[in-house]
Amino acid sequence: MSNKNNDDLKRQASENTLGLNPIIALRKKDLLASAKMVLTQAIKQPLHSVKHVAHFGVELKNVMFGKSQLVPESDDRRFHDPAWSQNPLYKRYLQTYLAWRKELHDWIGDSNLSEQDISRGHFVINLMTEAMAPTNSAANPAAVKRFFETGGKSLLDGLSHLAKDMVHNGGMPSQVNMGAFEVGKSLGTTEGAVVFRNDVLELIQYKPITEQVHERPLLVVPPQINKFYVFDLSPDKSLARFCLRNGQQTFIVSWRNPTKAQREWGLSTYIEALKEAVDVVTAITGSKDINMLGACSGGITCTALLGHYAALGEKKVNALTLLVSVLDTTLDTQVALFVDEQTLEAAKRHSYQAGVLEGRDMAKVFAWMRPNDLIWNYWVNNYLLGNEPPVFDILFWNNDTTRLPAAFHGDLIELFKNNPLVRANALEVCGTPIDLKQVTADIYSLAGTNDHITPWQSCYKSAQLFGGKVEFVLSSSGHIQSILNPPGNPKARYQTSDSLTAKPLEWQENATKHTDSWWLHWQVWQAERAGKLKKAPTALGNKTYAAAEAAPGTYVHER
Repeated sequence: MSNKNNDDLKRQASENTLGLNPIIALRKKDLLASAKMVLTQAIKQPLHSVKHVAHFGVELKNVMFGKSQLVPESDDRRFHDPAWSQNPLYKRYLQTYLAWRKELHDWIGDSNLSEQDISRGHFVINLMTEAMAPTNSAANPAAVKRFFETGGKSLLDGLSHLAKDMVHNGGMPSQVNMGAFEVGKSLGTTEGAVVFRNDVLELIQYKPITEQVHERPLLVVPPQINKFYVFDLSPDKSLARFCLRNGQQTFIVSWRNPTKAQREWGLSTYIEALKEAVDVVTAITGSKDINMLGACSGGITCTALLGHYAALGEKKVNALTLLVSVLDTTLDTQVALFVDEQTLEAAKRHSYQAGVLEGRDMAKVFAWMRPNDLIWNYWVNNYLLGNEPPVFDILFWNNDTTRLPAAFHGDLIELFKNNPLVRANALEVCGTPIDLKQVTADIYSLAGTNDHITPWQSCYKSAQLFGGKVEFVLSSSGHIQSILNPPGNPKARYQTSDSLTAKPLEWQENATKHTDSWWLHWQVWQAERAGKLKKAPTALGNKTYAAAEAAPGTYVHER
């Protein structure tokens, strides 16, 4: 496979890698029920079905006589090989497939099913038709060429990769070569040390690299379902290094990977642990308060902590940055297609029985939500072309999953079901009711236009829940790429506005467009709230909280 194709595979994967959302419930039972519904619909509406079969027959005749106008979507990279458009046999093969897929979707779309059942029908038809795409078969022209170029070796290599994945990856195509990276050696290499540890987290302080630093430190809180080093992935993609270069005293939380023994850890457990970390950061830096940054479920945890502080009358957090964090859980996306009371209760029951929710199980669910981007392109690369899985740091991190304790998973499901953060005092944590209108800290809220997991309009509505001044920024990228957005990317774009309007689309229409990364905009915002400059400390920690293990610490290595 050429370097260009390999780069395309990496880019496609990183754009569509779905940072894990523990609310998603996609059960075999639900898929089978939807498939059954699709099949019975053919019997219930025979005339409707016959009409579409006849229409398919007409299109098939056009295909055979070379009169069909059907072409793949312009952004469908699967059919970029010239053979699909220039070879008469391949062109007819492709057009027959496109006609079949289109007719199935038209058939379900025109049926008398409810709107939600039609959406579920489209999803099931999509799963089936994408699995049966011509590119996934041995007739794929790229695979045929590769077979002859390698004298058949690509076929043997592909079978070898398939056998390995059957044994070691649950039968799913490997997205990344997991042996190509090592945390602490090639990833998570910024210099620092663990300065505090409790049962739930390790607190890492990073070594300043400027002569002066801002007085008020920054504490970064990652999602509980992922390892923290997404914030220190590689030197060129490290938000930690970016902060250090800009004189921020930077601390990052590394969550422990829980086992069944920690099944009772809930939202309040994480908040209590975070409160200890905040006190350690202020003790080490001598600052009376701090700035915080939380991503995804880490953002929910930070928000609840600020609500808790507000209820206690404590002002320990000066400003909060929220990355791709949904607090108002009114979702209307494909993500929530199979989410109902029954599936949520089943998900809770399953994790309580197991003690934990496995990150790798969630990763499988996500892969089937976007099969072309997260399954079938690897099927082609690994098995049909016989290539090794790509070497890509973002995908390594995404596959280095963790677990969630059953109680915390249950808390997140209750948040999703009851949406308590939109109402004053509807949620209680650590013994205090939460009212986000009492949180008057400045908020910087970032969302991504192509984010399938935390849709930007939900992030926008969430940003309006606070009582302080809010800066909302919209990045032109997906879930993970919204976070990993180092300056210098010529394709990077973001939007800002001086004020929040009631409706998200109205805000987007009138917002100012900028080139490059939102990191640069955020750094200016952050610096204005980070206090005066002072001489950088020469040592990490202090007498009470001495520097221990070097970053990335010990919890990150727990399996």
